[in-house]
Amino acid sequence: MGLRSPANVGSGITAAKTSGPQMMVRAGLDGVAKMAASRTGVPNLPKGAGAQLKAVGALAKTLMKDGTSLQGLAQEIVCARGQMMSSPALAQACNVEWYGPNRPKWLGPFSDGDVPPHLKGEYPGDYGWDTAGLASDPATFAQLREAEVMNARFAMLGAAGCLVPEWLAKNGVPVQEPLWFKAGATIFADGGLNYLNNPGFVHAQSILAILATQVVLMGGAEYYRVNGGPFGKDLDKIYPGGAFDPLGLADDPEGLAVMKVREIKNGRLAMTAMLGYFVQAIVTGKGPLENLSEHLADPLANNGLNMVTAGKYTP
Repeated sequence: MGLRSPANVGSGITAAKTSGPQMMVRAGLDGVAKMAASRTGVPNLPKGAGAQLKAVGALAKTLMKDGTSLQGLAQEIVCARGQMMSSPALAQACNVEWYGPNRPKWLGPFSDGDVPPHLKGEYPGDYGWDTAGLASDPATFAQLREAEVMNARFAMLGAAGCLVPEWLAKNGVPVQEPLWFKAGATIFADGGLNYLNNPGFVHAQSILAILATQVVLMGGAEYYRVNGGPFGKDLDKIYPGGAFDPLGLADDPEGLAVMKVREIKNGRLAMTAMLGYFVQAIVTGKGPLENLSEHLADPLANNGLNMVTAGKYTP
């Protein structure tokens, strides 16, 4: 085995790759345990293989004495095998920072024994928190995962869309209505709503036409996402891959696994931000940037605790 040991040990986990990363890591653990426990040559192996296996076992023991865990060794073996085989499933083991049993937990060092058994670190954004048991049913969990990612993406677009017009208006760019919660109503004003403040771009005057256009475009996109379409059938409904991957994001499985974590973390932050925008609009009647400017100018006077007049304004 020698330097080829990751490939040889990994060959025993190839058949397990359809069972999920946990089964792969468990198979890798078994391989490492066997190496660490080997003391003599193993019969029925090619000439010299027994001695090489014994050397690898000694190396594993040395690494464990230096503080490397058996789990860590198994992760490295599965990761190496995944990279050698260009296997996206096995390569997930490389992302030990965000996946697997050693990932960060919601209670930090106090999470031992508090993580439900059905949350095994197989998916991005899994911090081991499911107090209500929403993920205990696999079918429900799959639906909630998909819904969270979709809503997270809309929230990231919405959070940026709420800020940009107000920021442009504050910097001298003419904007028809900079406040996000008033912009939609301008379609009923005389002259209608001009996208990007340009009548020649999109001059919207009919709410029914806008609604019909959104239903066709967004409904069509969702239909193809769920059921497949021109880019092929049986594609991943949540993440890029196959024919629909113009940026080649799925070409690097390890990088894609990290980007999935970044996306869900920023998406959750954006959903929280949008909730804050809603509350601020109802309480103050102002945009998020103006609220931020006022708070920074006088933090003690302009904050949520002093907003005892909640509900005085309704946009």
